[in-house]
Amino acid sequence: MHPAGLPFVGAGLAVAALGYRSRWLRTAGLAAAAVQAGFFRHPKRVPPTRPGVVVSPADGQVCLIEHAVPPPELGLADTPLPRVSVFLSVLDAHVQRAPIGGEVVAVEYRPGLFGTADLPSASSDNERNSIVIRTPEGVDIIATQIAGLVARRIVCEVKPGDKLAIGDTYGLIRYGSRLDTYLPEGSRLLVSLGQRAIAGETVLAELP
Repeated sequence: MHPAGLPFVGAGLAVAALGYRSRWLRTAGLAAAAVQAGFFRHPKRVPPTRPGVVVSPADGQVCLIEHAVPPPELGLADTPLPRVSVFLSVLDAHVQRAPIGGEVVAVEYRPGLFGTADLPSASSDNERNSIVIRTPEGVDIIATQIAGLVARRIVCEVKPGDKLAIGDTYGLIRYGSRLDTYLPEGSRLLVSLGQRAIAGETVLAELP
C-alpha cells in the first residue's frame, strides 16, 4: 500500500476499535479500512527492458488519442504533440509511475476545476500537475496528472533534478482521475482507444 493511504486506513480501524461494542460501527470501520487499503494499493510491476519505449503512467482505460499542445505552464513550444490519455476509475490502483527513465527537468502544478476526467476538456480545465522527464538521449516526455469529478488531491513526490527509472512510482491522485502522456512527434503508438493499460508495464509507444 502507498504510504499516503495509511491515515485513511488508520481512521477506519480507529472507528472499528472505538466502536467495538457496536457491531454496526465495528463492521463499518473495518469495511472502510478495507476499501481504503484497496484504493491505495501499490502493486508490484515489471517494466519492459527494451530501450526506446514509453509505458503507461497509470492503470486505467485509454480514453483519448490525439494531438494536443502541452500544458502552457511548462513554457514549452505550442506545437501539438501526440497525446495518450488514460482514465482511472475509482476501482483502479491510483499510484502513478514514470513512463520512461530519465531526469525530472520540470514540475508544474495548476489549480482548476474538478470536471469529469474522461472528457477532452479535462486536459485544459481541470486541476493538474505536470512533470517533464528527459531521457539520457535528450528526449522529453510529459506526464500530466489530472484531477477528476471525485478526485480532490494530487500528490507528486518528485522535483526537478530527481532521477527516475522507467516504472518508478512518483505520485498518486485520490479517487478517480486521468493521466495524459505527451510524446515526441514521430512516436509509434502501440495502444488503441478503449484498451486497458497497466501502469509501468503497458507500452504506449516506441520513440522515433
